This record gives sequence, structure tokens and C-alpha cells, in this order.
Amino acid sequence: MPRLGQIMTHLRLVLRMGRATGADIVEAHREGRLSQEDWADMVQTCRGCEWAPDCPEWLDENECVHEAPETCPNRARLAALREQTQKDD
Repeated sequence: MPRLGQIMTHLRLVLRMGRATGADIVEAHREGRLSQEDWADMVQTCRGCEWAPDCPEWLDENECVHEAPETCPNRARLAALREQTQKDD
């Protein structure tokens, strides 16, 4: 069973990457564009990412970007959420 601390670390990374890329994950969930299962899957995907230990430093240096780095396994999902957000605005 995963430790809560590990899950929270990756939840924060997913949220930070969402903010950095303009994909408002919380708002997408609130509006029904991102299900609880899909959000949990994004966190789980982050947990399996070999690059995740380098992610916090990258995010510190890249607070506002057009896309997540190619190494991010949630890159396509984040881009889709950002596009949906931009269409709705």
C-alpha cells in the first residue's frame, strides 16, 4: 500500500505542473472536465515517472511554460486540459 506522503508529493507535483502549463486541474475537476478517477490516474502516473525526482527543480525554474517537458508522462493530458480551459474562456 502506498504511503500517504508519497501520494501527497506526487499530487503536489501534478498540481504544480498544471499551474506551470496553464492547466487548472482543480477547476477542471470542479467543472466535470476531469473525473476523480482521471485525476487519481494522473497522480499514479506521476508516481511511476523516473524523472519525478527532478521535477521540483524544473518547476522552480519554469513557473510558466507552454507545455510540460517531454519527460512528463502527463504531458498530453495537461495539454488537453489547458486547451479545454482556453476554449472555455
